[in-house]
Amino acid sequence: MRFLRLLLGLSLLGGLAAAEPPQVPFPGYSAVSGQAEQARETQFRSMISAEKIRSYDEYLAAYPHNAGTAQDRKNVEWILSKFKQFGWDAHIETFYVLLPWPKQRLVEMVEPAVFRAKLEEPTIAVDPTSSQHSQQLPTYNMYSADGDVTAPLVYVNYGMKSDYEELERLGISVKGDIVIARYGGGWRGLKSKLAAQHGAVGCLIYSDPHDDGYWQGNVYPEGAWRPRGGVQRGSVMDMLLYPGDPLTPGIGATKNAKRLALQNAKTIETIPVLPMSYGDAQPLLAAIAGPVAPQGWRGALPITYHIGPGPAKVHLIVKSSWDVRPIWDVIARIPGAIYPDQWVIRGNHQDAWVNGAQDPLSGFSAELEEARNLGKLMRQGWRPKRTIIYCAWDGEEEGLLGSTEWAEEHAEELRQHAAIYVNSDDNARGFLDVGGSHTLQKFIDGVAGSVQDPEKNMPVESRLRLYLIQHSSSAEYRTALRHGADVRIGALGSGSDYSSFIDHLGIASLDLTFGGESGGGIYHSIYDDFYWYTHFGDQHFAYGKALAQTAGTAVMRFAGADLLPYDFSDLATTVERYVSQLKNGLANERTQEQEQNMEIKEGVFTATADPEQSFIPRMAQAPPPYLDFAPLENGVAALKQSAQEYAKAFAAAEAGDGASLARASLEKVNTTLIQSERMLTSPQGLPGRPWYQHELYAPGLFTGYAAKALPGVQQEIELKDWKMADQQIQAAGDALEREAQLVRAATTQLEQAIQ
Repeated sequence: MRFLRLLLGLSLLGGLAAAEPPQVPFPGYSAVSGQAEQARETQFRSMISAEKIRSYDEYLAAYPHNAGTAQDRKNVEWILSKFKQFGWDAHIETFYVLLPWPKQRLVEMVEPAVFRAKLEEPTIAVDPTSSQHSQQLPTYNMYSADGDVTAPLVYVNYGMKSDYEELERLGISVKGDIVIARYGGGWRGLKSKLAAQHGAVGCLIYSDPHDDGYWQGNVYPEGAWRPRGGVQRGSVMDMLLYPGDPLTPGIGATKNAKRLALQNAKTIETIPVLPMSYGDAQPLLAAIAGPVAPQGWRGALPITYHIGPGPAKVHLIVKSSWDVRPIWDVIARIPGAIYPDQWVIRGNHQDAWVNGAQDPLSGFSAELEEARNLGKLMRQGWRPKRTIIYCAWDGEEEGLLGSTEWAEEHAEELRQHAAIYVNSDDNARGFLDVGGSHTLQKFIDGVAGSVQDPEKNMPVESRLRLYLIQHSSSAEYRTALRHGADVRIGALGSGSDYSSFIDHLGIASLDLTFGGESGGGIYHSIYDDFYWYTHFGDQHFAYGKALAQTAGTAVMRFAGADLLPYDFSDLATTVERYVSQLKNGLANERTQEQEQNMEIKEGVFTATADPEQSFIPRMAQAPPPYLDFAPLENGVAALKQSAQEYAKAFAAAEAGDGASLARASLEKVNTTLIQSERMLTSPQGLPGRPWYQHELYAPGLFTGYAAKALPGVQQEIELKDWKMADQQIQAAGDALEREAQLVRAATTQLEQAIQ
């Protein structure tokens, strides 16, 4: 009898469950379309193969493939053939860009002793591709100026703005000298740029073992970290002005494009620059005398770090061939079945400084596996509502060349049609890391909840949430996370191929990667290869699989939505936080300046950064004035109000089983929503660098890759141009007002569509 009652109870529960209306599984979907989408996504994720990702990485990383080389072209042709094999409509777009390759490099110490740097990375016996010297471009910094200089050497720590301020307090000038800076603390291109601005005639950049060598762990091949002869290559293009081909700013570098004369290209460095290993750098640093470096400036070499200048004197030569060469982007499409003029774009670069198994192929191989399985679904009858475009970018390492030239060449089409750009780059073991437009924060939070962490048996969103609850410094944020708030995503600056899409064109963008649990020191060296990656990176490509599942799910879900799933509440909350942080930071700086000026007035001197150094007087500084933040605060208030109204209309459209979405004509509102990120841009761009047009996100003027929120305002505050800061507050406030107005229009259109 108990068994019969149990069966009866189960049947009644089943009947009740069947009677309940179907629930909407994803924002922007009706119950019917959402359940179909859920089934397709589940199928897609189950089809992703870590072994396939491994095979792509192994094939593409077999040889060095710098942009513009013959091997790069071979890889591009292979990638094209794969997209076509997968059923995509694919083609190659060629651009012609300035790619200087080194002809002569020399670093030699001529005083007080003689030493000549090797400037090459040694073969490691167990690493089969580290011996491919004839195919490797040598260690160099692309877009360094040509030069032949001999001068005293000065150690400048990381060579960032704060380091030069410290040198000024110590009374040390680098004018007429060659500086040596260690990698880290900021982007390499800023190191050489600041050196030139302070009068240096040359710049050396070395990898200190404290940052990515034996101080961190065993060095390669026994461990993951940079060996004594390892060198980080890299571009020193001034991408803070504009990325892409230096000779064609703002336009696609097609064969017949109008080009600047070489001497008029503003993003080429003005002094010679070379990278070095810590094996080459140690004798140079050991020969520097003068003041002992502050404690925070001391690396892990077995020497006493001195600042100089001299008595070490160095002879530096850099000469390159300044040729325009072709690069090749692969562009593949699946046409949209309902909204073919609304584009969902996905990209990862495939070129590398050398073999590039981690950077970028760990990410690109995941993208290729997404494409294989989307093609498989297409052959089974699936069609996305929107057009999906997959891109294999070339020339990223040199300065985002391929993606920038393609975006500039197709700028008007992209402004009209692009709904989202999803980027990735290199990938590793660990946690999901997301940066992007905050209109997409809720969307990607939901996507991350659908993907399982390959090692922890929980959604990658849950793993990240638990980590942030444990480690976040904000008690308020930890509480919000415990109560289900969306996991915050970071703002995007520059440094990867999303830059042209969000910074220049105002296309809502995401940058996805996994990492945090597999460190290493092979970045931009010959040791970034398949052997290293399969021993110290994502050895079994489990997180490559997770990346493909995450990015592919994001593409499918956005391409298939009835109503594009932008969320403006997270955007409004984020901007409100940015404004508050900006005001508080300025107030704190004002208070500190006032207190320090009072100390100076009373005869108190400020200590140097190191207790071993003597006290030096500090000049009084004018405290920051009180800026009028009303335009920003008004813009935030307008955006918050419009976001609330839109959220209500969105919820009404999804009410019950979302039948309103299923029957409504949503093309008009979706067309409006696509333009939402564009409203946050200004055609005049940021002061002094008009290519950057987004008023909320851009790389900082003194940070390099790292993002600065409200960049125009922060830039002018850092420059202490208070009049321009007021103007930038107004410009950012105007952008928020434009965004609020568009959101209100979308709300009205949505309400009318679902009536």
